[in-house]
Amino acid sequence: MSKHTIEVCHLGLQDYSTTFAAMQKYTRERDESTLDQIWVLEHPPVFTLGLAGDRQHLIDPHTDIPVIQVDRGGQITYHGPGQLVVYLLLNLKRHTLYVRELVHKMEQALIDTLTTFAVKAERKVGAPGIYLDANNVGFEHLAGAKIAALGLKVSRQCTYHGLSLNVNMDLAPFKMINPCGYVGMQTVDLATLNQKISQAEVAKTLIVQLLYQIEKDVLLQTP
Repeated sequence: MSKHTIEVCHLGLQDYSTTFAAMQKYTRERDESTLDQIWVLEHPPVFTLGLAGDRQHLIDPHTDIPVIQVDRGGQITYHGPGQLVVYLLLNLKRHTLYVRELVHKMEQALIDTLTTFAVKAERKVGAPGIYLDANNVGFEHLAGAKIAALGLKVSRQCTYHGLSLNVNMDLAPFKMINPCGYVGMQTVDLATLNQKISQAEVAKTLIVQLLYQIEKDVLLQTP
């Protein structure tokens, strides 16, 4: 096993701006002895706009849902109750990871988690996130719909922000934006796919998969 502990913190429903500031503070103040953490939570309704984000992708500029500019990569996305959000506050050097490699591992953890719940999903080249493939029986019309989003920030070789997975949520706010900058992109959640699974159960599975992906290279080298 890796000698580096990753602490998993289940935080429940948290205000986005407060959490964003806390991630920045944690990363700014950490040193070589600071534990890596994974924060598991959900947010009240909020749109977040990445560094390259264009407000023109907010179709309804008069919405009452707040729009917050953030420092992750990517365009605009939505967070709300019923969506599982996982933030990864990791020291990349400690885990001998590059950003692209970590993103690949995050995507794989999501794909393997969805497979556990009988949902077939895939990556798309040039479009970070996870999408339904064409092999979900009865839901072929949703092929290509986005079910999970990713976005990271790296500062001094340490990451924050992370991923979101739609579990059982109101998907209507996604129609107020071009998700991640893609006009007309469908979004979907597990509930729409008749997977009525508690958020706690999904979180438990996803965290196991994430920890495995982050640590598996070390585990494979352990005699």
